[in-house]
Amino acid sequence: MKNYEAYADEEGIRLNPNKVIVEAVIRRLVHNENIYGCAYCPCRKVTGKKAEDKKIICPCIFHRDEIREKGHCHCMLFVR
Repeated sequence: MKNYEAYADEEGIRLNPNKVIVEAVIRRLVHNENIYGCAYCPCRKVTGKKAEDKKIICPCIFHRDEIREKGHCHCMLFVR
């Protein structure tokens, strides 16, 4: 979790203040890392295609646009 906190600080965003959400997302990230070898976003589907799946390793390539547009990323780990 500290890596995600550090990332958020560097990007000028923050982790969701709702610790229940953060813990649930982190649990799924760890699960995905144990299963697939990468911390894929738990809200995205792993395709098995390396080039495509690389885009959904947390923090995924979509999170900046989602935060800018909605105030949070899709999985709600990061917020404005």
